[in-house]
Formats: sequence, C-alpha cells, structure tokens
Amino acid sequence: MAELNDDDLVDYEEDEAAEESKPQDEVKNDFLLKPELLRAVVDCGFEHPSEVQSECIPQAILGMDVLCQAKSGMGKTAVFVLSTLHQLEAKEEAVGALVLCHTRELAFQICNEFERFSRYLPDIKTKVFYGGVPVAEHKRILKSECPHIIVGTPGRVLQLVREKELATKGIKHFILDECDQMLQALDMRRDVQEIFKNTPHEKQVMMFSATLAEEMRTVCKKFMQDPMEIYVDDSKLTLHGLQQHYVKLAENEKNRKLNELLDALEFNQVVVFVKSVQRAIQLDKLLQECNFPSVAIHANMKQEDRIKMYQSFKDFKHRILVSTDIWGRGIDIERVNIVVNYDMPDSPDSYLHRVGRAGRFGTKGLAITFASSDEDAKVLESVQSRFEVSITQLPESIDVSSYMTA
Repeated sequence: MAELNDDDLVDYEEDEAAEESKPQDEVKNDFLLKPELLRAVVDCGFEHPSEVQSECIPQAILGMDVLCQAKSGMGKTAVFVLSTLHQLEAKEEAVGALVLCHTRELAFQICNEFERFSRYLPDIKTKVFYGGVPVAEHKRILKSECPHIIVGTPGRVLQLVREKELATKGIKHFILDECDQMLQALDMRRDVQEIFKNTPHEKQVMMFSATLAEEMRTVCKKFMQDPMEIYVDDSKLTLHGLQQHYVKLAENEKNRKLNELLDALEFNQVVVFVKSVQRAIQLDKLLQECNFPSVAIHANMKQEDRIKMYQSFKDFKHRILVSTDIWGRGIDIERVNIVVNYDMPDSPDSYLHRVGRAGRFGTKGLAITFASSDEDAKVLESVQSRFEVSITQLPESIDVSSYMTA
C-alpha cells in the first residue's frame, strides 16, 4: 500500500434498456461466487447484475483494489459485500474485513446486508460498532464472539484499535463506503488514516461513492495499489426513472405547499429533507398535527432512538420521514418513491445524494424541490448544468404512472 501523510446484484431492471434475466448457472459462471452466496442472491430475488456489479465483482473477488463512483441505486454495496464474503474464511478466528462509513444508520444498514447475503454461511459473523453504545459492550463482543466482519464508524473503531481491543493484524479487506464524505473532513480522514496504518500492508482496499471529484480520487488512491477505477460521467449520475421538478414559493408558503402535495400525490413512502435539526423537529410535529404518519431522524436524537426510527420506517410502519442530510447518503429504502427538498441542499452533490433516495433499483420516482431565494435558484442551475438534467416547474397535475411503479 502507498505511504500516507497525516494530512494528506440488484433486484431491478436496468434503467436504459431492459435485459433478459440471466439463469442461475450463467450468473454463477459470470461471477464464480460460492454456491452459498449464489443461493442467497437467488433467494433475495435478484435477477441480473447492474453494469457496476458486472464490471467490479469479477475483479473484486480476486482481491483487486477497487475505486468506484457510480450513481445512487446501482447496487454498489452488493459489490463489496459479495466479494468480501466470497473471499473470507470462517475457520480463521480473527477480524478479516473492516468496513467504515460516516453515519451510524449506514453502518447498521450495511451490517444487515452482510447478514442477508451470508445466510447460508452460518459460521461468518458480522458485527456493527458505532458511538452511542457503551464501549464495554463492543469490547465484550470482541473478546467473546470474534466477528469476521466489522462495520463501523471511524471514531468508535479507532477507540477500540487504540485500546488494543480490536486486533487488526488479520484484516485482509479494508472498505470505505461514501468515501468522499469520509475523506473530505480532515478529522475523519485522520481517524481513517490511523486505522488504516494499523492494518497489514497487504490487503484489499475498496472505496465507493456516488460522487467523487477529481481531487478526491487522488486522495483515495493514496490508500491503494493499482486499483481498478470505475467512474461515471456527471451527466449520467442521475437516475433515469426519476422525475425532477421545482416549486418557486416564499419561505412562509412551504408548509401549506407540502401539505397540499402530500394530500394530492400517491406514494408508498416519502422523505422530506430540511436544513437543520430544529426544522426537522418542528416540521415532523406539524405533519403529525395534520394527521400525516410522519417520523423524524436527526443528529440530536439518542442513538437507540435513531436506529429505532430507521427500522420503523424501513418496516413501513411510517410513510413519511423528515430528516436532515444525515439521511442523504447511502440509505436504501426501496419503497421510497418521492423525495421533497423542503430546504434546498447546499451543493449539487448533496442534491444528487438526496434525490437518489427515490427511484432506486430502477423503479420510478419523483423529486420535488422548493426554491424560495436567489441562492436556491443558483443551486438548481448548478445541478442542471453539472448533471445535464432538466428540472422543470412542477405541473398542476402529474400522471401517477409516471412516478409509481406498478
């Protein structure tokens, strides 16, 4: 691995052209997966791999380093989950794979994906470590259960490494999900680098994100040896099944308009993005007072409450989620078919990640953005220019079939 300085398979149809589903034997021949993994893939109803999976998995299962940028909803998680499970040996009583991500919810979700695909590999143990849980509990798990795969946030993982509770000498796979988010912030980058330096020199490194600027690619490659690089042009990053519209209105008109939209539109589940914790709390309260089945997730909640709300929304016990950008990256809830930007995101990248919560897995979706200032208009212009997408004014009526998958 390069020296570092301290400061330095999806269950959907392809978006553009529907392909015929591949028979089980053909998928097996393509990827050479363990029979236990192939069985889990079939059980989950996955029909054929996405373009990203087809390109990455055959190389990843051979231990090659991978740096991948591809649009939201294209199954990047399955690349590192399947390739890691394929290579791990359960007989080795040591942590063999470490997956780092920037939020607790994403760590929880990725752990669930490892458990889902390892259902026929009962000896493989996966655990998730993040802050907000007593560190003594994580120390107990490491002593008594010896997980083969650890998914976690950098702060808690680094604490366990520094205290010599997490043995890193057996790690053969080092993975960063939403790598740009983790390596942009200097404090988090330093944590990641310290963890990285405590792992063996010879290991596989894989990094993934939906957005990856040129300068961030250079930073990522400092962790890697001759990686396989997959980049999708910005103009191809938006989901083709996703309708995108804006509503120009005054700040004090947002509540009324949101109420109208939730009454008029048909939806499975909706995510409403706001710019602050206080706005999330207030808007969630307002929606509940209007008898909308909403729930809020934000950074000021206790960890157990955040995970409880996440699971409740995922289990379809609530149909409307109000959230800050803590929910803007990586989270997969396949029933979500509408995203509302109640507050404009602060950048085109943030916009892309937010609206990518709808229209995942090749399904249809609808994104509606409220624009209430000149600054909001500039962000919308930047989004359209960079991603070569047309965001039009919301029409008076929308055909339900255009954003609801039958």
